[in-house]
Amino acid sequence: MRSWAPGGAGGGPPSCGPRESKCCSGLSFQVRFRRAQGHPVDLYYLMDLSYSMRDDLENVRKLGSDLLAALRNVTSSVRIGFGSFVDKTVLPYVSTVPSKLRNPCSERQEPCDPPAAFRHVLSLTADAGEFTERVSRQRISGNLDAPEGGFDAIMQVAVCEERIGWRPVTRLLVFASDDTFHTAGDGKLGGIVTPSDTRCHLDASGVYTKSHLYDYPSVGHLAQVLSAANIQPIFAVTGPTVPVYQELSRLIPKSVVGELRDDSCNVVQLIADAYNSLSSTVELQHSPLPPGISLSYESHCGGPPGPPQPHGGRCTGVRVNQEVTFTVRVRAGACLGSPQRVGLRVLGFTEELSLELGTLCGCSCTQHQPQAPLCHGGTLLCGVCRCPGGRQGRRCECEGEAAEAAGGCRPPNSTAPPCSGRGQCVCGACKCPPGLSGTLCQCDSSACERHEGLPCGGPQRGECVCGTCRCREGFEGSGCGCRLGQEGCLRGGRECSGHGRCVCGSCLCQPGYVGPLCAHCPSCRTPCQRLRDCADCRAFGRGPLRENCSHACAHVTARVLPAPPPDPRAWCQEKAEDGRVLLFLIEARGGEEEEEEEDEDREVTLTVWAEGAGAEATAGLVAGLVAGIVALGLLALGLYRLSLEVYDRREYRRFQKERQRARWKENNPLFKSATTTTVNPSYLLE
Repeated sequence: MRSWAPGGAGGGPPSCGPRESKCCSGLSFQVRFRRAQGHPVDLYYLMDLSYSMRDDLENVRKLGSDLLAALRNVTSSVRIGFGSFVDKTVLPYVSTVPSKLRNPCSERQEPCDPPAAFRHVLSLTADAGEFTERVSRQRISGNLDAPEGGFDAIMQVAVCEERIGWRPVTRLLVFASDDTFHTAGDGKLGGIVTPSDTRCHLDASGVYTKSHLYDYPSVGHLAQVLSAANIQPIFAVTGPTVPVYQELSRLIPKSVVGELRDDSCNVVQLIADAYNSLSSTVELQHSPLPPGISLSYESHCGGPPGPPQPHGGRCTGVRVNQEVTFTVRVRAGACLGSPQRVGLRVLGFTEELSLELGTLCGCSCTQHQPQAPLCHGGTLLCGVCRCPGGRQGRRCECEGEAAEAAGGCRPPNSTAPPCSGRGQCVCGACKCPPGLSGTLCQCDSSACERHEGLPCGGPQRGECVCGTCRCREGFEGSGCGCRLGQEGCLRGGRECSGHGRCVCGSCLCQPGYVGPLCAHCPSCRTPCQRLRDCADCRAFGRGPLRENCSHACAHVTARVLPAPPPDPRAWCQEKAEDGRVLLFLIEARGGEEEEEEEDEDREVTLTVWAEGAGAEATAGLVAGLVAGIVALGLLALGLYRLSLEVYDRREYRRFQKERQRARWKENNPLFKSATTTTVNPSYLLE
């Protein structure tokens, strides 16, 4: 979105009502904004890496090329970056046991990265391959409580502009999480009471090092910092937390919420939809107002004018090349001691309209100056010219007929507003405000499409002529963002290695292929896997291609090497369908290395080891030896167990014989009865 310029109803000075003999306490003017297409985008993906986001990380690792392709459908210049967060590394947010800090997932028997309040992984780049490579190294982490420390991470992303690599373009921050957030005051649980200092505290490895010293930022503080940095948040969160983030979005200007599936599989479509929603919303806001100054808006979004809005003007559903207008009214309720500055800007853009406001506190409307030179002989009354008969204009500069003639300010036979409704018709000619030109003020020098934040890519690429880019030699496109020619996309006479197309001097790769020339495909088969069957049929006449080898492997030449290879580890070792092991070396014709370009149709020469095809015999011998060793071990174990059984049986028989020989003739001398009989001598029998 681009092209906004201030101006009164006719592009003239701000007005304050009829020219009466009284002091004016207010003024009004218009701000126009036109949505342009193809504005550059910087997108930073900030991901929650707590353990519950494990499935989501797998999908984000494949996100780079798909996300760039989706955003390049609506803009010519896109860069993406990546960062992660968990929570503050103090109790009770994470376990501070040293082993838990090193691996918070040890009880789950899997390796995890140490937790961090924020870790900056990748600065903004247009290389999808680098995004995929850097994100693929990331591992999940963990913490103790459910809310996460995402506010700390958002604050660092906003204030560390140089480390992140933000450009003066549309800035998007994708915040992906499946839980709620800590906010200001929660730090007291960990003994942290100092408010955030709004400074960048990233070390050389990109880790936020002051999380244990500063509390989480508040929602208001975060909204202020994001607005000042022109960052538009996209909260991509799972279903249960959507209501919470919708309430948060109402407090943060120019933010949207999207529902993320449990495994983040819909994240590309979610971001594309959120970007379209943000880019079709125009919201005008002002900087803090001086005491005594009030400001209101009236939005004209293509329909009937809406009621004045005291806190902001907003238009939604704005289409490409549609112009919207905001009528801004400023009123002074008190006398300003000195001129005060007020800034107006559309959220999400760096351009700002600066107003310098001053008041005439001692205006004496009873005194007047006749024959004032400023009024070309008219009377100056309270700062306003009263013109003599037959003259008109702000300074009485127009003669009678010339002042009335507006035909030179509109097209012939037209009832359109003079000067296209943008400028002021002065003496039959249009006086255009800054940024507009042409006999009817029809040309807007700021309406041209921008490339990397500059109209028409800057003076080196083109110039803006009446709202249209006129590109210089060597550049093309609606915003002069594309270099002519395909020098940066060609290699060996092929465009993007045959796996993409050249767009603006850079390769736009097909799904799965990465690299500046789309030469690499991490998910594709390796050259060894692709050429296995050709090596088998060319060298030995075997394999699934043996019936069609001359046609299917026309680009392959094979030679058989009778001697064993000097270093088998450098050779391809592939197992054929019948179990044989093929050992071969790939050599690209023309001296190119086979890793530099993954092209299935390029001419190659295969050097095949003749003994490799019989390697299954060696494998069988090894398997036989292993089976023999196992059998001998089992036999020895069985013999040992049998000898123990024979010994135990012999000892048991000997014990039984000894027991049968033992026969006691008398009572056992060692036996003692459990009862005792005692006779009472005094007992008398009757």
